[in-house]
Amino acid sequence: MTEQATAAAALTPAIADGPQTIKVIISGGFASVYRDVLPEFERSTGISVETGSGASEGTGPKTIRHQLANGTKADVVILSREGLRSLTEDGRIRAGSEAGLATAPLAAAVRAGSRKPDIGNDIALRKALIDAGQVVAPSSTSGQYVRDKVFPRLNLPDTVRLTLEARGTEAAEVLRAGKANLSIGPTSELVQESGIEVVGLLPPDLQLVQTFTAAIVSDAQAPEAAKRLIDFLSLDSDILLAAIKRAGMERPRG
Repeated sequence: MTEQATAAAALTPAIADGPQTIKVIISGGFASVYRDVLPEFERSTGISVETGSGASEGTGPKTIRHQLANGTKADVVILSREGLRSLTEDGRIRAGSEAGLATAPLAAAVRAGSRKPDIGNDIALRKALIDAGQVVAPSSTSGQYVRDKVFPRLNLPDTVRLTLEARGTEAAEVLRAGKANLSIGPTSELVQESGIEVVGLLPPDLQLVQTFTAAIVSDAQAPEAAKRLIDFLSLDSDILLAAIKRAGMERPRG
């Protein structure tokens, strides 16, 4: 165990007679980092973690909001700050428990081996989208932003079609299968997918940098253990910083 990981385990006192298993629901944006470091948390604390997944925003049963509203139990949620705002408005988040973990800008990707178009400015991105014709994105925070902000701003013709899939993994599968020629999403979701290659970041004036945030659910059964997980994910340990870098993410600034 690294010195930093040991420090993470000691950030909060030992849990007396509390549940030794916690339940987490996480969206795709921070998922690769979480998967990389979770075994170290479980080893260093003795706390077991059960993990479910859900979209930060959108509609339907695959969203975290829908799952919590329909009886799914969780101690911790990890999702975009925009999605967390809705859960807070629903009264499902314990006040003061939020912690920003990492940020991810929007990027575009193509199928592995395909030509990588220039998307370095608005004009180049518009041409790349027109040439692609079929574009896919997750239907969560990033996809809603692409649909409602990026496409209208670029005044794209009707020949450019945007498909929104429930999760980033599903958007990647559409791209791999040749049903779309360009995918847009958080860098952290694109870099972890096989069979696709990141082209680059969206231009600064069309960019959305999401902050993926952890929080304790208001009716958490193991709030102390939940806090230990959030403290662990917030610590600047070597293992966490390396995982964040691999995912194309950064720690939040300020």
